[in-house]
Amino acid sequence: MSDHLDVSALDADQRAALHRFLVSLADSKRILGIRYSDWLLGAPSIETGIATSSMAQDEWGHARLLYSMLKELDVDPVEVEHDRGDEDYASVDPLDEPFGDWAAVIAGMVVVDGALATLLESFSRGRFEPATMRVPKMLDEEAFHWSLASAWFRRLATSSSASARGKLSDATRAMLPPVLAWLGAEDEADDRLVELGVLEPAADRVRAFRDRVRDILAQGGIDVDEAEPSDGWDAARRRGPGHPGHEATERARGDRNRMLFVE
Repeated sequence: MSDHLDVSALDADQRAALHRFLVSLADSKRILGIRYSDWLLGAPSIETGIATSSMAQDEWGHARLLYSMLKELDVDPVEVEHDRGDEDYASVDPLDEPFGDWAAVIAGMVVVDGALATLLESFSRGRFEPATMRVPKMLDEEAFHWSLASAWFRRLATSSSASARGKLSDATRAMLPPVLAWLGAEDEADDRLVELGVLEPAADRVRAFRDRVRDILAQGGIDVDEAEPSDGWDAARRRGPGHPGHEATERARGDRNRMLFVE
């Protein structure tokens, strides 16, 4: 769309819906970056660890840009980034716990990072001007993430190790239902954003995600078209029940370095 959204004309419910959506994206990016950063030294090779570290930095940069968009709603992004409790975080459910092994990292790269890229693509095609201006650069960087993710998924899916194949399959299958629920939320707040032209309809977002991951997941014997979204929905935070553990949110807020903050 060529006509940009007039944020000043939004009513309270529309502003709240856009605020919730931005926090959902930004929190997911911030926590995903933390999950990637855990594997700087635990990846199968030094080169892969460095690549994963680079991805973590990308995610943190994307999160910072998304938080900054809250200024359009007259919200201080610094308070949102650094002054919320654990239970207020709105990151997508599979990021609540650390990735337990390298297979889970790769499943997260494909499923969680892939879902984020899908939702960002939808956002970039909408009427919210900061997204149309800034998100395409994020998507350019996401292309590298997908390249690494798809190569490693293929490697593990075709491994001679039954254990590696099983771990990859289990992690992927566990992540798909909550991610599909997160992508295809059909609640009043998301419906408002669709009506405003900020987002594409939920069914279109889910279809785009299935198309994105179908071929790569099939290499692991997983049919994404058979996966169903999970039950349970926290409309206030645009995610399922639960929240990231304290260790992750402490790092996300920067609690241990609070006295050193420079904004």
